[in-house]
Amino acid sequence: MKDLLLTIARGLVDDPDAVTVTQDEPAEDGTIVFHLRVAADDMGRVIGKQGRIAKAMRTVMRAAATRQDAKVSVEIDD
Repeated sequence: MKDLLLTIARGLVDDPDAVTVTQDEPAEDGTIVFHLRVAADDMGRVIGKQGRIAKAMRTVMRAAATRQDAKVSVEIDD
């Protein structure tokens, strides 16, 4: 799951080396939170107009998690 998010984010940004993903321990309800960090200049590319790219990334991650019977959440940190 972490690799999927890294691959998606690195394909969007100008500085792929600055992309990092950290994972929190599962919450009480089993949700795993992924924290995505990118370079400040690439933040707009990852979020997209009106958050469309961020929403699409979250949708893909939820779909992949469903195949593994898991729950995930993606947060984009600055």
